[in-house]
Amino acid sequence: MAYATARHILVDSEEKCNELKAEIENGTSFEEVAKANSQCPSSAQGGDLGKFGPGQMVPEFDKVVFSGDVGVLYGPVKTQFGYHLLEVTSRG
Repeated sequence: MAYATARHILVDSEEKCNELKAEIENGTSFEEVAKANSQCPSSAQGGDLGKFGPGQMVPEFDKVVFSGDVGVLYGPVKTQFGYHLLEVTSRG
């Protein structure tokens, strides 16, 4: 079975998501930004969601995780929960 590991940052606006994306692209660590800003409980782990298979996350999230490149920062990705910055850390 296919699986992926990923980390994300969840915020309530596209603007905030874009601001945080710029911070990360300018050198602030993903973990630091996640711990300070993410509204998901995974923020305590720097946004790490661990290992999961297709269909375990909401469809918009799933699509990026299982079709996007590993190690690329994606977002804003809008879901029912808000706006995500998302990075696939591995896939197998």
